[in-house]
Amino acid sequence: MWPVFYTALRTYAPYITLPFAGLVGFIGYNLENWLSDKYTPYNKSIEEQRRDRMLQEEQLKQPENVDKLKYKHTILDTNLSPSLKS
Repeated sequence: MWPVFYTALRTYAPYITLPFAGLVGFIGYNLENWLSDKYTPYNKSIEEQRRDRMLQEEQLKQPENVDKLKYKHTILDTNLSPSLKS
Protein backbone atom coordinates (compact mmCIF):
# COMPACT_ATOMS: atom_id res chain seq x y z
CA MET A 1 0.00 0.00 0.00
CA TRP A 2 2.75 2.49 0.95
CA PRO A 3 4.79 1.98 -2.24
CA VAL A 4 1.70 2.71 -4.34
CA PHE A 5 1.00 5.85 -2.28
CA TYR A 6 4.61 7.09 -2.63
CA THR A 7 4.59 6.41 -6.37
CA ALA A 8 1.37 8.35 -6.82
CA LEU A 9 2.68 11.18 -4.66
CA ARG A 10 5.92 11.34 -6.65
CA THR A 11 4.02 11.25 -9.95
CA TYR A 12 1.49 13.95 -9.08
CA ALA A 13 3.75 16.15 -6.93
CA PRO A 14 3.94 19.05 -9.44
CA TYR A 15 0.14 19.15 -9.72
CA ILE A 16 -0.17 19.36 -5.93
CA THR A 17 2.69 21.71 -5.08
CA LEU A 18 2.26 24.28 -7.87
CA PRO A 19 -1.19 25.52 -6.81
CA PHE A 20 -0.12 25.44 -3.17
CA ALA A 21 3.01 27.49 -3.92
CA GLY A 22 0.96 29.93 -6.00
CA LEU A 23 -1.53 30.39 -3.18
CA VAL A 24 1.22 30.97 -0.60
CA GLY A 25 2.95 33.46 -2.96
CA PHE A 26 -0.28 35.35 -3.61
CA ILE A 27 -1.06 35.64 0.11
CA GLY A 28 2.50 36.71 0.91
CA TYR A 29 2.56 39.31 -1.86
CA ASN A 30 -0.69 40.92 -0.73
CA LEU A 31 0.26 40.74 2.94
CA GLU A 32 3.51 42.55 2.18
CA ASN A 33 1.63 45.24 0.25
CA TRP A 34 -0.75 45.82 3.14
CA LEU A 35 1.88 45.89 5.88
CA SER A 36 4.87 47.58 4.29
CA ASP A 37 5.60 51.28 3.99
CA LYS A 38 5.74 52.23 0.31
CA TYR A 39 7.53 55.55 0.87
CA THR A 40 10.99 55.70 -0.70
CA PRO A 41 13.07 58.70 0.39
CA TYR A 42 14.66 60.89 -2.26
CA ASN A 43 18.39 60.43 -2.82
CA LYS A 44 20.50 62.50 -5.14
CA SER A 45 21.74 60.71 -8.20
CA ILE A 46 25.31 59.47 -8.33
CA GLU A 47 26.18 62.17 -10.86
CA GLU A 48 24.82 64.93 -8.59
CA GLN A 49 26.68 63.54 -5.58
CA ARG A 50 29.91 63.39 -7.58
CA ARG A 51 29.42 66.93 -8.88
CA ASP A 52 28.82 68.26 -5.36
CA ARG A 53 31.85 66.42 -4.04
CA MET A 54 34.06 67.75 -6.85
CA LEU A 55 32.86 71.32 -6.22
CA GLN A 56 33.56 70.97 -2.53
CA GLU A 57 37.07 69.65 -3.22
CA GLU A 58 37.74 72.55 -5.60
CA GLN A 59 36.68 75.03 -2.93
CA LEU A 60 39.00 73.41 -0.39
CA LYS A 61 41.96 73.69 -2.77
CA GLN A 62 41.64 77.49 -2.97
CA PRO A 63 43.32 78.95 0.12
CA GLU A 64 41.52 82.32 -0.03
CA ASN A 65 38.08 80.70 0.37
CA VAL A 66 38.75 78.81 3.59
CA ASP A 67 36.00 79.39 6.12
CA LYS A 68 36.92 80.60 9.55
CA LEU A 69 36.67 77.96 12.22
CA LYS A 70 34.00 78.78 14.73
CA TYR A 71 33.60 76.64 17.80
CA LYS A 72 30.13 76.74 19.25
CA HIS A 73 31.23 75.20 22.51
CA THR A 74 34.41 73.95 24.05
CA ILE A 75 35.12 70.42 25.07
CA LEU A 76 34.62 71.41 28.71
CA ASP A 77 31.03 72.48 28.01
CA THR A 78 29.89 69.10 26.77
CA ASN A 79 29.37 67.44 30.16
CA LEU A 80 28.79 70.53 32.27
CA SER A 81 26.44 70.03 35.19
CA PRO A 82 23.30 72.20 35.30
CA SER A 83 24.44 73.98 38.46
CA LEU A 84 27.62 75.22 36.77
CA LYS A 85 25.91 76.50 33.61
CA SER A 86 24.70 79.72 35.22
